Amino acid sequence: MSFCSFLGGEVFKDHFQPGIYVCAKCGHELFSSRAKYEHSSPWPAFTETIHEDSVSKRKERPGALKVSCGKCGNGLGHEFLNDGPKRGQSRF
Repeated sequence: MSFCSFLGGEVFKDHFQPGIYVCAKCGHELFSSRAKYEHSSPWPAFTETIHEDSVSKRKERPGALKVSCGKCGNGLGHEFLNDGPKRGQSRF
């Protein structure tokens, strides 16, 4: 399964079959389906990355980090701090 930018119809938002989500540009492993959860945003939502080096992050604004593929730098969106399904969790 590849993870790509939202183009008006994200095909993996409601996809909950077991698997690994990878970067659409280079195939680097990003998220496990075990970390995926239902969310009201139009994109898939995850609580954590599959590996420590799956993504790189930089502060964009308070409460939000810009997230890129840890291997090729492909833009993946954001990590929203303290916006996960449980108190204190983040949402990718």
